[in-house]
Amino acid sequence: MKRIDVICRILLLTCLLLSCGRSYDVRPAGPGTDRTSFLFPDYQDVTIPCNIAPLNFYYTDPAGSAFRTVFSAGGVSITIKGREVVWKEKDWTRLLAAAAGSDITVTSSGRSGGHPVDRQWVIHVERDRIDPFLTYRLIEPGFEVWDELEIQERNLENFETRNISDWRHTGNRCMNCHIHAQGRGDLSMFYVRGKDGGAILNRNGVLRKLELRDSAMISSTVYGEIHPDCRFGVFSTNIIIPAMHSAGGRRMEVFDTKSDLCVADFDRNRMLTFPETARADVFETFPAFSADGRYVYYCAAPARQLPAEIDRMMYSLVRIPFDAETGTLGAPADTVWSAAERGKSVCHPKASPDGRWLLFTVADYGTFPINHRECDLCMMDLSTGTLIDLSAVNADKSDTYHSWSSDGKWFAFASKRGDGLFGKPYFSHVSPDGTVTKPFVLPQKNPHFYDNMLRSFNVPDLGNAPVGFDAQTVGELLKDAAAEPFE
Repeated sequence: MKRIDVICRILLLTCLLLSCGRSYDVRPAGPGTDRTSFLFPDYQDVTIPCNIAPLNFYYTDPAGSAFRTVFSAGGVSITIKGREVVWKEKDWTRLLAAAAGSDITVTSSGRSGGHPVDRQWVIHVERDRIDPFLTYRLIEPGFEVWDELEIQERNLENFETRNISDWRHTGNRCMNCHIHAQGRGDLSMFYVRGKDGGAILNRNGVLRKLELRDSAMISSTVYGEIHPDCRFGVFSTNIIIPAMHSAGGRRMEVFDTKSDLCVADFDRNRMLTFPETARADVFETFPAFSADGRYVYYCAAPARQLPAEIDRMMYSLVRIPFDAETGTLGAPADTVWSAAERGKSVCHPKASPDGRWLLFTVADYGTFPINHRECDLCMMDLSTGTLIDLSAVNADKSDTYHSWSSDGKWFAFASKRGDGLFGKPYFSHVSPDGTVTKPFVLPQKNPHFYDNMLRSFNVPDLGNAPVGFDAQTVGELLKDAAAEPFE
């Protein structure tokens, strides 16, 4: 079995390499390619924070082209020669300091295809800093199989990366993505599934392995979020079915056959369920707290016969009161965004920690937008209920799995723009008036990194500090500690 698995993986990777043609010499910028700009990654006219790692890139012009690139801001001018632009970190830091609150002017001159080429663009540097840490799961873009999963933490101010959980220390079990609570490095959670697994809760730097299920629930907890006061968590409990499409442009669908909401009391080790969110005729999923912790946003849809009616399964965005003293959900739930009125389905609501904005995703139907290329991000101004124009952010491929910085001025998200297969982390700034900026992809030390990367970055989540554990610590917890039961 192991030999067959290895052969299948080799064949998959070979097919991906042959079909994607991920070489900048073979696929220069132009119509019909995933290179929409003369530089890759496309850092042309983007807005970046004043504490981001160097933006290394290369020109997509044909081999043999030569360039001289000049970066200027605030009296500082730095020249880099060559087709690849790779920064010395001290030079990049000096340029960022000079450009904070203004623009870096970039002038490129040289020869391409035997002809002189002159180009100019800008990079705007915001004074607003971004949370310096990003966690994400690295996963192959398969369907019903996975192998050698890793959850990494990346320092956004440089290129330092470390594993906070990985297949080597978990016995190669399934791991679900790591999420911070309101961007806090000392309050976060992820799941390790299977034998001796559990929900791994990081609260104030202390790790606990929890069995978040009682006899009244239809399954263990699946999606959720931690309350700002740390004591409670709100979760969905789901029976999830994956299915391959027999026709059409979508490869795979994942849907619920049952789903409810519940609350975990981390202090008393108990689960709370409520009639309002445990109805058989309504599916509830993707709960998230409001910034002040007084409400829970979630997605709800009338139950249907699945998979026969999957294309009619559309979720509305609703809000229900939450009592932070008792951990109870109130009633009734108010509809914030109606699927029936808009003819679309909403997923993944996330409130900004400052309480101003609500981000969510919108697709044609269902709850698995990562395989829906039409899926876009949507943002609501919670002070007015109006929707914000995100045309500067959304692309023609799936844009999903977003998270907020701890001050609500930046958000990260995963996008399959370009090749349509591999998700990559992007970042965008939000001004007080709701203006959002052209997103930029996570900088890498090697400008060709994304040409050779054959795994997706899943659920990029921002944190204001490093989490206080690593993969070895998680492995020891899985081995030595029993999951704490909840009743």
